[in-house]
Amino acid sequence: MTQAAPPVHQRVVRSERRYQSISGYAMALAALLLFAFGALVFARHLAHPAVGVALVLAGGVLVPGFYMLKPNEGIIFTLFGEYKGTDRSEGLRWTNPLLSGQKISLRARNLNTPPLKVNDKRGNPVEIGAAVVWRVHDTAQAIFEIDDYTKFVSIQAEAAIRHLATLYAYDSGEDLDEDETTLRAGLDTVADALKAELNQRFASAGVEVLDAKLTHLAYAPEIAQVMLRRQQATAIVSARHQIVAGAVGMVEAALKGLSDRNLVTLDDERKAAMVSNLLVVLCSDNDAQPVINTGTLYT
Repeated sequence: MTQAAPPVHQRVVRSERRYQSISGYAMALAALLLFAFGALVFARHLAHPAVGVALVLAGGVLVPGFYMLKPNEGIIFTLFGEYKGTDRSEGLRWTNPLLSGQKISLRARNLNTPPLKVNDKRGNPVEIGAAVVWRVHDTAQAIFEIDDYTKFVSIQAEAAIRHLATLYAYDSGEDLDEDETTLRAGLDTVADALKAELNQRFASAGVEVLDAKLTHLAYAPEIAQVMLRRQQATAIVSARHQIVAGAVGMVEAALKGLSDRNLVTLDDERKAAMVSNLLVVLCSDNDAQPVINTGTLYT
């Protein structure tokens, strides 16, 4: 005979549900009336002393049920370990004194991660940091599904930033597509991707991300100087390309102007010499030194 497999225990994920409390002002009035009638019974002997004792005890039983909540604050109620609900009502409230309550902040919080050394898509070591604005939106998940949700947020944020850095290169280059997003040039796109990943990671903790932005981005110190020279070389090449393109256009305009006005007639050899001289003058880093030719064009 084959032995039946043991039943698999399904894990229950608790979600927040609203707890309906009672106005604390009405219950405070009721407690005061009970105390007052109890004292009146003792003072005026209106009834047996046991009645006065019962009234005072009844008022005393109501006192532990009072609590206050500030704006953007909630309280989680449990009864002998069983979750009963979350109250988000502001002001003075009252509930069953047998319930145990745990307050939790619903305000937005900031998490500023220190610069982390990670490798980008190319494998280059970079330093990256981010500021994350988050808050608790499901109190039951934050308290019952996670041991310490603040520590969970900190660790998962670091993991998300490390993973994000591996998806993008620090800067554009010949090995990347022209429209490919990079960490330095695509900050808005990278921030949206970081926010989406953080929300996915925080979902099990009942936490939502309101905003996420990179606050620090730089090459690691060991390669910073090399990458700086690379960026400078790229900038120089780009500038030279524009200078040459502009010089060619100016030489073309000069030759065309001389030809249209019939100021001088040049053969191919002299045109080549003129083009060479003009390009040297226009593309040189230093000021050109003029040379006066006292002979003819061919000497």
